[in-house]
Amino acid sequence: MIGILLVAHGSLAESLAECATHVLGQRPAGLATLDFIGHADPDERQKVLQALLVELDQGEGVLVLADIYGATPCNTLCRVLEPQHVEGITGVNLPMLLKALNYRESLQLMPLVDRIVEGGRNSIHHITGTLCDAAKGH
Repeated sequence: MIGILLVAHGSLAESLAECATHVLGQRPAGLATLDFIGHADPDERQKVLQALLVELDQGEGVLVLADIYGATPCNTLCRVLEPQHVEGITGVNLPMLLKALNYRESLQLMPLVDRIVEGGRNSIHHITGTLCDAAKGH
């Protein structure tokens, strides 16, 4: 199973994990979070991140979902990426996380990365009356 780590500002990472737990009915195994609260020391956060990667890695790799490209959580992640083994995606949202959790046992890491990026893009919609009617089955 591919491990999944969420890294984000404030309490977003843990909040996303709690939302996934609510949707799925239980906290998924192999899911961890690392929140960057206040002015977290990047070197200290990197040590914690590395420890979490070791903990999550069961041999099939770890997917790290970050909030904002170019910000401290993402930049800290950039220092520990290992192509084909520790991969990262930015712009995390709940649909991306749920897709990652649902497909991580049936896909290898790189196809999972592709599926998550596509799913993230496809989960963004402008809410219009027509879209609401479609959601209601009208």
